[in-house]
Amino acid sequence: FPRPLTTILCGELEGKGKALNLYELTNHMKKGYTKCIMSKIKEMVEFIRKAGIVRSRDLVNNGFTRSQIAWLVKKNQLERLSRGLYRVKGAPVMTNAGIVELSARYPKAVICLLSALQFHGITTQLPTEIWCAVEASTRAPKSVYPPIRVVRFIGRAYLEGIEEHRVSGVTVRVYSPAKTVADLFRFRNKTGIDVAMEALKEVIRSKRASLDEIQRMALMRGVYKIMRPYMEMEISS
Repeated sequence: FPRPLTTILCGELEGKGKALNLYELTNHMKKGYTKCIMSKIKEMVEFIRKAGIVRSRDLVNNGFTRSQIAWLVKKNQLERLSRGLYRVKGAPVMTNAGIVELSARYPKAVICLLSALQFHGITTQLPTEIWCAVEASTRAPKSVYPPIRVVRFIGRAYLEGIEEHRVSGVTVRVYSPAKTVADLFRFRNKTGIDVAMEALKEVIRSKRASLDEIQRMALMRGVYKIMRPYMEMEISS
């Protein structure tokens, strides 16, 4: 720079009246840039820590860059769970971690059947796949990890009984206990009648759903006639 311009610029940057040479100006600007970048990266780590699990698109939408994400992964500060899904390295392992990861990647998917039982704590069994429901016209989620099992519901069968829970900053959509029991009887040939009967018994005994709610869901799913004898037996016991 010509000396007068250099003097003016450096005076403004330093808040001083003395001039800096071009080398000092360059170093000053590099330090300021580095400080700004590190501050942004620290802000991103804190953002992810609070959220629990985040998608890369959510980070970009909040003003962070993909190069910053890649740098943190390289520096072992971020963990890449799957494509486009990250959490802070060393963060505590969550209960229902696979369900949370799936919900973060596919917000419209609804956790159902065996996985809904697991989420609600109605069963101690751990399914080897995450069961999720999508509308018939919706493109099915694809995932290597966590492994998923997709079922397609139409109309009210998809819309009724959806609950939303916030887990580690992620909205998890899952069917209610009453809807899950009705779905299990509907899919008894795939999940087993014993599982459906045990779930019905546990939901009634633990009062996770009222009898009216269970009956309403059973009627909506067209399995009330099948469920009625088991319901009556459980009520009378």
